[in-house]
Amino acid sequence: MEKKQTGNDTLDLKTVCECNRCLSTETLHPQATLISLEHPELACDAVKFEFYAILVIEECPGGCACCGRRYYDFGCATMVFLMPGEIFRMSEAHTLPDKGRLLAFHPDLLFRTSLRSHIGSYSFFRYRKEEALHLSQRETATVACCLENIDEELHHPIDAHTGTILSRHIELLLDYCSRFYERQFITRENRNHDLMKRLQALVDRTMGSGCLHEDAPVPTAVMAAGLDLSEAYMTDLLRFETGMTPAEYVSLRRLDLARRLLLDPEATPATVARRLGYASTQRFSALFKKLTGTAPAEWRLTQN
Repeated sequence: MEKKQTGNDTLDLKTVCECNRCLSTETLHPQATLISLEHPELACDAVKFEFYAILVIEECPGGCACCGRRYYDFGCATMVFLMPGEIFRMSEAHTLPDKGRLLAFHPDLLFRTSLRSHIGSYSFFRYRKEEALHLSQRETATVACCLENIDEELHHPIDAHTGTILSRHIELLLDYCSRFYERQFITRENRNHDLMKRLQALVDRTMGSGCLHEDAPVPTAVMAAGLDLSEAYMTDLLRFETGMTPAEYVSLRRLDLARRLLLDPEATPATVARRLGYASTQRFSALFKKLTGTAPAEWRLTQN
């Protein structure tokens, strides 16, 4: 996602009501809105939402390539998810998409709702714009149905149930988007395979360089930057492809590299431990035995 410092060229929308005013939309609820976008005109280069915002992009210049859509993705619609405080810019020429819908809701809407406790688990709010969700025709219809339910509730007079019902409709939409992102990982199988090969080479190269010290793992940020991905997207991709967290993956790669190094007759458990950044030979030996069932020296004897 393009990020820039808030200045004269960035519109800072602090409230849902302010967002409605800028986009010429009636305020039905002060903490939630669903806005239809049709060539929105904003006198700014970027917009900062001080609340959750979900963009459903129906038309985008260049086939939504600026949102990461490629030939292996569906092209019916695209969704971008923004955390409170994110600065968004569609492209150099457009602040918002030419056509689509904007669902915005303030975190206070979720007060005393089940969604408040786990909205952080929807990691795609921390993805970059270029890691957007690209929908099939059927998925687009499902999202449209969820939005219509939200719109219907927004038009209902506010009462004691409004916040709960709106949050449940939003939660259902987010659950569907979690499903659709998993589907997108599947349809991007070939690209993901290449990313995983690059990740393995990056981790192995970093560990083999001897730069790690005191059991320091390869930082998730370094791994993500090496693939030009957000940390959240890389973590979810890794979990989908391997079932492991970044720390677990690095531990596995470290063990594999340790095995290869131990095959060198000149290497000792002490030199391997030092090269791979373990705090001590004893710690390396204990972890190696825990994961393989055999101490390093004994394992090397069995291989020779």
